[in-house]
Amino acid sequence: MAYPLYVAFVWHQHQPLYYSASGQYHLPWVRLHGTKDYLDLMLLLQRYPQLHQTVNLVPTLIRQLEDYSKGNALDPYLNLTLTPENRLDRAKRQYIIDHFFDGNYRTLIDPHPRYRQLYEQRKNHGAVWCLHHWTQQDYSDLLAWHNLAWIDPLFWSDPEIAAWLEKGKNFTLRDRQKIYAKQLEIIRQIIPQHKRMQENGQLELITSPYTHPILPLLADTNITLIALPEITLPQHRFQWEEDIPRHLENAKAVYQSHFETQPQGIWPSELAISPQILPHLADAGFKWFCSDEAILGWTLKHFFHRNEQGTLYAPELLYRPYRLPTEHGDLAVVFRDHRLSDLIGFTYSKLSPKAAANDFIQHLDAIGASLGEPIEQPWLVTIALDGENCWEQYQQDGKPFLEALYQRLSDHPGLELVTVSEFIEQYPPTATLPSEQLHSGSWVDGNLNTWIGDPIKNRAWDLLTAARETLAQHPEATPENNPDAYEALYAAEGSDWFWWFGEGHSSNQDAIFDQLFRDHLAKIYQSLSLPIPHELKQPLESHQRKKSHPPLSFIHPFIDGIADEQDWDKAGRIDIATSGAMHQNSDITRLWYGLDHLNFYFRFDFKKGGQPGTNLPPELHLFWFYPGVTLLNSRLPLQNVPQHPPLDYFYHHHLGINIVEEIVWLEEATDNNRWFGRRTRAKFHFNECLELSVPWEDLGMSPDIFMNIIVVFSDHAQFRSYYPEKEFIVLQIP
Repeated sequence: MAYPLYVAFVWHQHQPLYYSASGQYHLPWVRLHGTKDYLDLMLLLQRYPQLHQTVNLVPTLIRQLEDYSKGNALDPYLNLTLTPENRLDRAKRQYIIDHFFDGNYRTLIDPHPRYRQLYEQRKNHGAVWCLHHWTQQDYSDLLAWHNLAWIDPLFWSDPEIAAWLEKGKNFTLRDRQKIYAKQLEIIRQIIPQHKRMQENGQLELITSPYTHPILPLLADTNITLIALPEITLPQHRFQWEEDIPRHLENAKAVYQSHFETQPQGIWPSELAISPQILPHLADAGFKWFCSDEAILGWTLKHFFHRNEQGTLYAPELLYRPYRLPTEHGDLAVVFRDHRLSDLIGFTYSKLSPKAAANDFIQHLDAIGASLGEPIEQPWLVTIALDGENCWEQYQQDGKPFLEALYQRLSDHPGLELVTVSEFIEQYPPTATLPSEQLHSGSWVDGNLNTWIGDPIKNRAWDLLTAARETLAQHPEATPENNPDAYEALYAAEGSDWFWWFGEGHSSNQDAIFDQLFRDHLAKIYQSLSLPIPHELKQPLESHQRKKSHPPLSFIHPFIDGIADEQDWDKAGRIDIATSGAMHQNSDITRLWYGLDHLNFYFRFDFKKGGQPGTNLPPELHLFWFYPGVTLLNSRLPLQNVPQHPPLDYFYHHHLGINIVEEIVWLEEATDNNRWFGRRTRAKFHFNECLELSVPWEDLGMSPDIFMNIIVVFSDHAQFRSYYPEKEFIVLQIP
């Protein structure tokens, strides 16, 4: 019997708790994402009833959507939106200037002329100029546009919204009030629409632990040592396994109150899993859960290699559910294809909708071919990813891409989209993983150090441990008679605070996340009528981002030579003025770098007044090699190169740019210190700065390997300078 290739999409819809222990909302993202990212995804899918999918609605998101639906949630952005412009004092105007451009410039600001005009005034003249020159009408228009831009394009045909878009400027307070009413109208449809689609069989809704905690770390923070034996752990070990069933039962209660049934599946927070939590999942009545391919790879002691097209070797290991026996019954687990999920989440926004959809279908066809033609066994490809943040990079919030993709999926005779439960019920797992052998880790590199191990993260764990132990010392306080204490505990156990603490991730709201975490801990002490410890009254860390730092996430810059701050916000950064002795005569002041699944990217900020070919060298070179990989390497093909590391190293690839003549070329090392040319689709543009993209495909190298890069400037092949000093820029091919 021949089978189609089954595909399960699992969309993870999550927002952390943006309200403090007092119930005050501090950030607007549930409201704004609620008008942009949840309802439209379902309304688009509804047009293709044969396509079945799975959606995870996290309890913290549901609760906050409910607050907004009832008009009970007021965040600072909303308060300002509803404030008459003639009552905006200097502090409020400053806040508006600083925060009401929050959002992706290319997709949320640039398409709207008035919004773009205000943005460019702030960019070109600065916030102080705006503060002194903007009129009350400027502020009113900005308040209106920040809210309008976040309304999904799917709703632009609504007569009121269409009228506002056409109006463009001269908005009044009454307009802003109506825009807010329209936001509530959209938000109020989110939960009912999901419920209807589950009832008609097109959708399966699942849940996550109550406040999105890392369950393995709640059970025992020492579990981190399994993947990273040398990691530095907090001073005090956190072991409160008894909190796990409470998170699970509370999540089920929220789910049942809205959907009048019990969830079959669970998305473990951050896809983090360990043997110790499996019995809790089974005992709570869950039938299946999702995790990442890295967890399966560690469990099987198998590294998932892909060919140059991204197709897995040994695909039969990943594309199937597994059975995990526990003392409370069997669990099924599906492991997501990390790369395919990331292509949607981070990369396809750079392609045209048709090209992106075609590429995705080609990957699925390649998977099908690798599993056999015809397919003689039911295989399941799981695509699981964030269902909200990724769309900010897409034109029209991903609508053209999803329409193109869904149409291709609908028309393809060899593909069938199913919910996870549909597949497991029809084709129960035939392969078993011994539960005690399941690896302990998350979707990030198969370990847990994103949430523990950093000094600031460890300090946060110690504060949480102290508060948890204090609560345990008061047995008279129970979840029933002191719910405030336990709600604060559950909130503080959420994963999001630890994600943002310390190195690795940063946002413009780091200080607010720090404050919210400490507020929840303080509430525990307040609820027990105890004094709040002094350390909870001070920030855990300084929230000024370091000048030099590694990449924070994938980036997707437009290569136009215009240093757009949002394009490079998550890029790695090296400030040359602080990176070594050579900075005094440096040709560049700052170097930015990053990557996505299509390209790696560089941006070079030149010294003030610098012009290539006059007071700057006209030629720029990238040289890189692959540590640990046996390849031919050659010396730098330049004259007068100093013979010290890393300039005297041998390199495998060389990308050259003549900035003045606008020429770019790529070379690969061969024997006897020679180089030969390769085809390249690299592109660069010099304007305010020099921006450069180099496709991974040009290199012909396998995914997952690391490369070490240096940047060299020259003048007519004569060495001039190099960066960074005495170190490498390190990137890993996705």
